[in-house]
Amino acid sequence: MKLPKRISAFSPYIIWFVDVMLSVIGTAFAVIVMHALLALTIQSYIIYPLLILSLLTSTLCTWLFHTYKGVISHAGMAEMTRLVYVAVLKGIIMTVGSFLFKDLLLTNFLVSILVLDVIMTAWVLIIWRIVLIRCYHHLIRLSSKQDLHAMVYGTSEAAICLAIYLINKNSNYDINGFFTRRKELNKMRIQGINTYCFENNEEFVDYAQKNGINCLLFVTNKELHSDEDLVSTCLEHGISIRIAPLMEASANNVAAMQVRNIQIEDLLGRDEIQISMEKIGKEIADKTIMITGAAGSIGSEICRQLCKFNPKNLILVDMGETPTYEIDLEIRKKYPEQNFTAVISDVRDYNRMDYQVQLYKPDIIMHAAAYKHVPLMEQFPCEAVRANILGSKNMAELAVKYGIERFVMVSTDKSINPSNVMGASKHIAEMYVQSLGQAVTEGKVPGKTKFVTTRFGNVLGSNGSVIPLFRRQIMSGGPLTITHPDIIRYFMTIPEACRLVLEAGFMGQGNDIFLFDMGEPVKIVDLARRMIELAGLRPDKDIEIQYIGLRPGEKLYEELLYNKESAIPTTHPKIFRAQTVDRDYQQVKAKIEELIAMAVTGDKLETVRLMKKIAPAYKSLNSKYAELDKESINN
Repeated sequence: MKLPKRISAFSPYIIWFVDVMLSVIGTAFAVIVMHALLALTIQSYIIYPLLILSLLTSTLCTWLFHTYKGVISHAGMAEMTRLVYVAVLKGIIMTVGSFLFKDLLLTNFLVSILVLDVIMTAWVLIIWRIVLIRCYHHLIRLSSKQDLHAMVYGTSEAAICLAIYLINKNSNYDINGFFTRRKELNKMRIQGINTYCFENNEEFVDYAQKNGINCLLFVTNKELHSDEDLVSTCLEHGISIRIAPLMEASANNVAAMQVRNIQIEDLLGRDEIQISMEKIGKEIADKTIMITGAAGSIGSEICRQLCKFNPKNLILVDMGETPTYEIDLEIRKKYPEQNFTAVISDVRDYNRMDYQVQLYKPDIIMHAAAYKHVPLMEQFPCEAVRANILGSKNMAELAVKYGIERFVMVSTDKSINPSNVMGASKHIAEMYVQSLGQAVTEGKVPGKTKFVTTRFGNVLGSNGSVIPLFRRQIMSGGPLTITHPDIIRYFMTIPEACRLVLEAGFMGQGNDIFLFDMGEPVKIVDLARRMIELAGLRPDKDIEIQYIGLRPGEKLYEELLYNKESAIPTTHPKIFRAQTVDRDYQQVKAKIEELIAMAVTGDKLETVRLMKKIAPAYKSLNSKYAELDKESINN
């Protein structure tokens, strides 16, 4: 609820008038106190000129220091200090001004009054300001509906700043104190706000229930991750969890303070990954970079990350008209200084992409274009081959043909021991890129391109991710559908994955495969339960969870390495280099060209049969193509 206009601001002229009057009253108090202490009779020839001089001096000093222009809702020590300055300057001017009056000789008696006047003036002005601030906040509470009785987690500078901001702002948050694990801060006060130390989560829940606390505010994801048991306990007892993540970047930027409900990405995402900004900045300075699949969830985030380094030019290639238009608008708005061109084109069309590469002359190609939906690709294996294999082959060959410095391919953990068409298509695409890179390195194919493949698992919030599906199902009242109670997946946020793609992409020296530290695997059923709780509902009571069976080609778990590969540490703690398998480029090329020719015919069964011959590790699960695996065993 907005604060009524009559409350939202006190007239500065009224405040100025009251400041002046109180300053004069301070002088009167000083005269009265001194006469009382010395048991003297107040002489009018002293008091009247002194009060007139005080009135003139107070008006001048408050005007000079603009005490009436301070915003009451944000009045702090700086404003209080101004009042002290007014009192001191007033005392100095009155001392000098007393010489102007014949009957007012500068006696010790008068000096005592003027010294006491400084003290009394400062005292009454500060008391008046404190009362004014208290009245202001009381009126806010009366005029606003504060449904959220909250505590702020932690006592960091950002946490304190958030609490003060929400108190000063006309918000729905009634801040009841700081939650801390530090015993020495228990029942202390910070900026007038009490701190409470809770040794265990049950103690906090009891306190919250007794005092009507229904919300706990976090400032950083790091604190959120460090106390996940507390988060779970709060959700179980109906205490909402909210976060102000932008506070982490700038604790003093009040304009950036946005409190929102926590999302599953906040709980699954890890601390922000640090990348070598300086190194990447040097690598892409004055470079033209072409991103394929630039309108997809991964490709668009790569574009955003690259814009932060201000490369010479970005070429955004995608075949989807609407998403390309949207990323075009976004970059124009967020990065108006960035040179870029959005291009509607299809990586499957060699001649069209040949023209684009000739036209824009990129120095680096980041290939993120791919079909990735497992169930759909089981139905359309020929399209998976054309998009994922032919598209990668076209772009890799063009990179060599035009002397592109670096080719970075975005791959997936589903390419390891693939159990579905999508994973197998990415596996074979990796085979081609690796073999071509090896041939270039060995001088068997003339060229200078450095080929790098990056491989990671599921990304939170990407198109087709389980999380948007669960959100839609929760909004519609359920049920949440899960394929198997034991299914697990690795998760990574989109920005996190793309930062690692950039780091690994410029780390590779040629023909490298990099895989990322995906953290701990997550059971999908636990993910579903947590999302239901975050929505303020109860799993299996308000929202049902149903198991529908594994989809065609779906694994219970994903892998990050082939059996013949081993992870080699790199200079980045979350990036590992895979020891790749040597392959003859000409043999791989011939097999893949045969596969592409078959896919063009539209014969799904023969296309998958050829895929299994090229990639023996491809074993279908829960798929009609599993029959082809039996054929290979019998043969």
